[in-house]
Amino acid sequence: MHILIAPNAFKNSLDAAQVALAIEEGLKQSRLDCTTECFPIADGGDGTGGLIVERCKGKTVKQSVRDPLGREIASSFGLIGDGKAAVIEMADASGLRLLKKEQLDPMWASSYGTGELIKAALDKTVKRIIIAMGGSATVDGGCGILSALGIKFLDDAGRELIARPKELAKMARIDASGIDDRILNCEVVILCDVDNTLLGTQGAAAVFGPQKGATPGEVELLDSFLANFAAISKTQTGTDMVAIKHGGVAGGATAGLYTWLNAKLVNGIEYFLELIGFDEALKRSDLVITGEGSIDRQTLQGKGPYGVAVKAKALNLPVVALAGNVSAEGDEELKRYFDELICINEEGFDIAEAIKNTRGNLIRSAISVGNSIASKII
Repeated sequence: MHILIAPNAFKNSLDAAQVALAIEEGLKQSRLDCTTECFPIADGGDGTGGLIVERCKGKTVKQSVRDPLGREIASSFGLIGDGKAAVIEMADASGLRLLKKEQLDPMWASSYGTGELIKAALDKTVKRIIIAMGGSATVDGGCGILSALGIKFLDDAGRELIARPKELAKMARIDASGIDDRILNCEVVILCDVDNTLLGTQGAAAVFGPQKGATPGEVELLDSFLANFAAISKTQTGTDMVAIKHGGVAGGATAGLYTWLNAKLVNGIEYFLELIGFDEALKRSDLVITGEGSIDRQTLQGKGPYGVAVKAKALNLPVVALAGNVSAEGDEELKRYFDELICINEEGFDIAEAIKNTRGNLIRSAISVGNSIASKII
């Protein structure tokens, strides 16, 4: 039996490669006689860019940029496909992981540094820029990125505003005459892992603002700023940012780049699996094991394990999913794609303890899976 191990990262615990190795170790300790292949996946979330560059045997280019608070940091981006495509991880320039908890300030945080990475990629004369937007610390609608590329945001007196939400609340007009026109001749592809729209209770500010440090009052201010940005953009471009599927990803940056850079918004896991040749790995497999921190109804909206399961089921392969938490909600729908849903933690687990013990719990669960399969074969 050949088992393909294709998990997503377990948030705040292990990256996808570490998860895959833990599962592989558990299988090797079990009674099951099998071969394994580790194939860590990503769906547009934090870590996607690095996995793409690694799987495509690309190279990394170092670049100095500004972090969400405007401080100079060392960052990087990847080049793949003989240097014709750049891979940018928004979190590497504008990410939550660059800030301490007490530094989170979505009213001031800017995506400008990600725009600097894009400019650096354009200097390499790439024809395509692939952006993974997970893990951002910003709710600026991508205005920081656009500012780095030459777009100006003006108040009603024609004064240029700093591209930060607190200042952009005064936005009255957008001047795109100075845009770096190289970006308009480059295909921009954005990998999305959720389908939230820009505004409202399921929008960028309401859903993702609090995890980026926004108070309830700031959530309202951010939503109002994004609504004004959308209204001005619609007047000037004719594009309705509010209606865009995936428009709420990365603090609305997807909506801003779709509108002003003609970016393509794609399902992250589908694009990732196609780009790195997942189908070939499936063809040589008898069973697939996937997983991530939580498996629930949101998984069915295009998260990594769902994308893996859809492809596996197309080849009639059984799929086992391991997760730190498995929700009963949407259980019947989940069972259409996952033959077994296994929570790696004991009932009534403490979250902090579970995160600390993720590797051990994955190994233990994989041993159990291997032994269960072995007993059925015997």
